[in-house]
Amino acid sequence: MMRNVSNRFWRGKKVLITGHTGFKGSWLSSWLNEMGARVTGYALNPPTNPSLFELLNLKSKIKSIHGDVRDLNSVKKHIKGAEIVFHMAAQALVRESYKNPVDTYATNVIGILNLLEACRSNNSLKAIINVTTDKCYENRGKPEIAYRENEPMGGFDPYSNSKACSELVTDSYRKSFYNSGSKIGIATARAGNVIGGGDFATDRLIPDCIRGIMNKEKIIIRNPDSTRPWQHVLEPLSGYLMLAESLSKSPKKLSAGWNFGPKEKDEKSVLNIVETFCKFWGDDVRYEIKKNPQAPHEASYLKLNSSKAQTKLLWKPRWNSETAVKKTVEWYKAYLKKENLDKIISEQIESYYG
Repeated sequence: MMRNVSNRFWRGKKVLITGHTGFKGSWLSSWLNEMGARVTGYALNPPTNPSLFELLNLKSKIKSIHGDVRDLNSVKKHIKGAEIVFHMAAQALVRESYKNPVDTYATNVIGILNLLEACRSNNSLKAIINVTTDKCYENRGKPEIAYRENEPMGGFDPYSNSKACSELVTDSYRKSFYNSGSKIGIATARAGNVIGGGDFATDRLIPDCIRGIMNKEKIIIRNPDSTRPWQHVLEPLSGYLMLAESLSKSPKKLSAGWNFGPKEKDEKSVLNIVETFCKFWGDDVRYEIKKNPQAPHEASYLKLNSSKAQTKLLWKPRWNSETAVKKTVEWYKAYLKKENLDKIISEQIESYYG
């Protein structure tokens, strides 16, 4: 048995999304807006150019506030009235975290600290979802291990470690300030390597593929053997939405950490994903492997066990890695042809449940 996201539940809900100008935040804002939620976004300017936020003209569809999660007074001011909060504001790139570790920790740790502190004075709040990452676990580099929610936090690089810190801050606030008699549910959500249309970030596989195509160059692969839990962006977002709905109804029971990853067979190597991408794109797209022995450390293997979400939330992954890549290719081809991107996203959400 599996559940769908409830349009009825979200209609009219007052939702705050931090980081709404990013890739995942834009998808979530668009989906919630389509379901009739009253969405407020709080974020800095879009982190890329082009950006999905601007391509969808989301500024005209939701209430968009320019703000920094590192500014406690600003967060307190704009959190008022929200019923459900999705915290997605983050410095989300591993390589960038090596270049700017202080900014990474400030955004990813102080950001969630400020949000949780601000939420303490919001009487309308029902649920908080802190979106972290699959990289928050103490990765032991063994391909046979699929990490469960009770595994120890860790993180080698500053990004991964900052997200582990974010998990610990959330757990501390949950126990210290929201546990006894609280009606607010607080959960963390850890997803796999997310792909989908509208991601233009640097040092990410699919955007790098698109840039290679647009520049009429070979796609460069740095770590062909690295294995990741690949999934389309709609997979974790559906999990976040289901979790928020359930959390608002059963805050004490469901306040915890949650994994939203693909099936084990969809934990593929980087090379496999690129080959699948090239197959669906066609037009003689080519790639080249260029390993860099001086590159900063990134984990070779990463797997998630999502059995808790499947059992307790009735959430299940719907699209395998091949379908995820196919849908991603469809979006970028529509983008390059200057087609209606709102329509493409609506159609993909509809087909996700089809």
